[in-house]
Amino acid sequence: MNKQDQLNIIKKGFINSQKVLLAIGDETRQSILLVLMGTDCETGLRVGEITKQTHLSRPAVSHHLKVLREAGVILMRKEGTKNFYYINVSTELGLLKTLMSNIDNFMQNNY
Repeated sequence: MNKQDQLNIIKKGFINSQKVLLAIGDETRQSILLVLMGTDCETGLRVGEITKQTHLSRPAVSHHLKVLREAGVILMRKEGTKNFYYINVSTELGLLKTLMSNIDNFMQNNY
């Protein structure tokens, strides 16, 4: 694969990852992700639990969870009237891993 083909793949990777990059680029959303990653609970956390750990208001947490969900970074599981949020490691965040791998390969082969 030539240099231009590699760059085109990286460009597509940036385009495909844009929503994820914007979502995780916010410091508040990063703190929410850290809370979700730091929990021992495999079933996810409710908004109230995230609110306690981040010291953010409930509406703020809900807003940021919505942004993260729309970007595909987290998922929500309903249990009756309760919503549980957890990190979606298998899809959208995987785009970032692929993008970084492509950039790393490009840099190793061209510099």
